[in-house]
Amino acid sequence: MLWIPRPVYELLPYLYMGIGAALVAGALLIDQGPRGLLMLLGAAVLTAGLVLWMRRRDYRATEREYDSHSLDR
Repeated sequence: MLWIPRPVYELLPYLYMGIGAALVAGALLIDQGPRGLLMLLGAAVLTAGLVLWMRRRDYRATEREYDSHSLDR
């Protein structure tokens, strides 16, 4: 299993969203080349970052409702 340091782990959704936004902006700014591919890739990476951020937010909001110690007994 791969262990990621906590600061890097917490930064990942924002990093993904930033890269996705940069790819979308780059696709809008270039005149020639693979605009469609950059737009598609940027939208996918941006969406992945948003989904990861929302899943973490929801997990953290609901983890208090569950007794994690009940599995250890």
